[in-house]
Amino acid sequence: MAAMPTGRMMAFPLTLTHLWERARTYFPKQEIVSRLPDRSVHRQTYADFATRTAKLAAALHRLGVRPGDRVATLCWNHRQHLEAYYAVPMMGAVVHTLNLRLHPTELAFIARDAEDTVVIVDRSLWKLFESFGPQVPSIRAVIVVPDSGPAPDGTHDYEALLAAEEGTYAWPALDENEAAMLCYTSGTTGNPKGVLYSHRSTVLHALSSCLVDSLGIRESDTCLPVVPMFHASAWGVPFAAVLAGAKLVMPGPHLDAVSLLDLMHQERVTLAAGVPTIWLGILAALDAEPKRWDLASVRSMVIGGAAAPASMIEGFATRHGLEVTHAWGMTETNPLGTVARVKHTLRDAGPAAHLEARASQGCAVPFVETRHVDDDGRVLPWDGSTYGELEVRGPWVAQSYYGGVGADRFTADGWFKTGDVVTLDAEGYVRITDRSKDVLKSGGEWISSVALENALMSHPAVLEAAVFGGRHAKWDERPIAAVVFKEGRTASDDELRAHLVSRFAKFWLPDAFVVVTQIPRTSTGKFLKSKLRETYGGMLEGREG
Repeated sequence: MAAMPTGRMMAFPLTLTHLWERARTYFPKQEIVSRLPDRSVHRQTYADFATRTAKLAAALHRLGVRPGDRVATLCWNHRQHLEAYYAVPMMGAVVHTLNLRLHPTELAFIARDAEDTVVIVDRSLWKLFESFGPQVPSIRAVIVVPDSGPAPDGTHDYEALLAAEEGTYAWPALDENEAAMLCYTSGTTGNPKGVLYSHRSTVLHALSSCLVDSLGIRESDTCLPVVPMFHASAWGVPFAAVLAGAKLVMPGPHLDAVSLLDLMHQERVTLAAGVPTIWLGILAALDAEPKRWDLASVRSMVIGGAAAPASMIEGFATRHGLEVTHAWGMTETNPLGTVARVKHTLRDAGPAAHLEARASQGCAVPFVETRHVDDDGRVLPWDGSTYGELEVRGPWVAQSYYGGVGADRFTADGWFKTGDVVTLDAEGYVRITDRSKDVLKSGGEWISSVALENALMSHPAVLEAAVFGGRHAKWDERPIAAVVFKEGRTASDDELRAHLVSRFAKFWLPDAFVVVTQIPRTSTGKFLKSKLRETYGGMLEGREG
C-alpha cells in the first residue's frame, strides 16, 4: 500500500472564535450601532465588542454555564444580543434564540425541549418572559438587558454582570463540529423542531455570504439586519459582517418603515435584509415622500422569508434606483440556500427576462446543491415547467432535527426535503409555486393551518374546519378558515377568534371565516384546499391592514 504523501494542509478549525479574533485584530475601530427602545442610538467599536464578549463569557461561567449548556436569548437586534451570539458558542455552550413573536405556549415548549439553563431577556420583553418562563424548570438564572428599566428582583442585570468581570477570557479550543446555535422552526405541522448549527456550518455560511455573487458582504459595507436575530440567526448577517469587518446597524424594536428609512439615511446603510412586508412598507413610504431620505449609499436590499412580488422589485428599481436581491432559505439551511442574480448568460435577454430572474428564488449559492423530485422520489428535469418538491444539501444544511424528530424530512442519500413545490429551469433558477404541505407564510412567518384547524374543530359548534391562504397585498397571504357547523349550531366570527386567541399568536388568527355546507375533498378524502383557494382566495385582496 502506497504511503500517504506529505505536504498536506493543516487542520485549521472553523470556529466562531476566529471571526471574533479577526474583528478584534483587524477592525477594532469599526462601529456597531444599536437603536434603543427610546429611539436613541448607542455606538461601540469592535474593540468594545471583543472586550464585552469576553466579560459576558466570564459572567456566564460564574453563573455555572458549561460546555453544551443551552443559553437562550429573548431579545431584539442590538449589541448585547450580538455579544451573546459570540460569547456563548465560543465558550463551548449553545446560544438558543427564542422567537418573541410566538405564543407563550410555544415558547414554553421550545425552552423546555431545548432544556435552556440561562435566559438573556430584554427588560422591554419581561412580560412576555413572565408568561412562559415559570413553566421551564431547567432555567436556573435569568439575565436582564436593562433597555427600558432596571432588572426585576431575582434576576441579574446584564450590565452589572459585565462590569464585575475582567476584559479577558481563556477561550477553549473547540472542535469545529460542536454545536454553536440552536434555532427552532415553527413552519411545520406538530410541535416546532430544533436545528443545531455547528461552528463549521456557521463559518462556511458566513464565508459564502461574503462571496460577490452571493450577498457580497465586505469590509466597506454598513449592514442593517432588519430580519430579527431570533429568526434563523438573522440570515447569518451578524456572522458574515463580523467576518468581513463591516459596520453593523441594529434597529432594535423599531421596525416601521419611517424608523428604518431614517436609520438607513443617517447611518449610510449599504446592505439591508428583511422580509417582503418590511420592504412593501418602505416602498410605500418612499413613493409618498421620495425626496425625504437619501439612500444613494444602498447597493442592495436582500429580501427573503417569502416570495417578493415582481412589481415591488421593479418599483424599487424604476422609481427609486434601488436594487433588490431576492434570496431563499429556511431555518434548516442556516438559512441561505439560493440567491437571485441575473447570470451573464442572460445579459442580452432583455428587461423582462432580467426581472423574471430577479423575482425567482435564484440559483444555489456555492456548496449548496438543489434538485426537485416527484412523489416517488424520482429526480425531475430542469425544464422550467415540471413541478416537484425541492430538496437541498450542503455543509450548512441540517442532516437531522434536534432530538431526532422529523426523520422523514431527510433522505437516505443526504438530501433535505424542503416541502416547497418548485420548478427548476435549464439555468438552475428555482421558482417556488406552492407548498407540499398546507402551511401558510404570512409576512415571512409560518402559520400552521393544521394546528388552527384542530383548534377550530374543538369548538362545540364546529364540525369541520379547513384553513387556507388568501392573497393579501401587505402580508403576501393570510389565513382564511372554512367551517362547517354542526346541525343546529352556529358561532360568530368573533366567537371563533375568541376560541383561538388563548392558543395562538395574534398574527396566526384567521382574517376571515367562510361558512360552507361541505368542505371539498380529494379522492382520498383529504381536504381539497386548492379548490378553497380558487373560490375564496381573493376575498382579502382589497385589505391592507
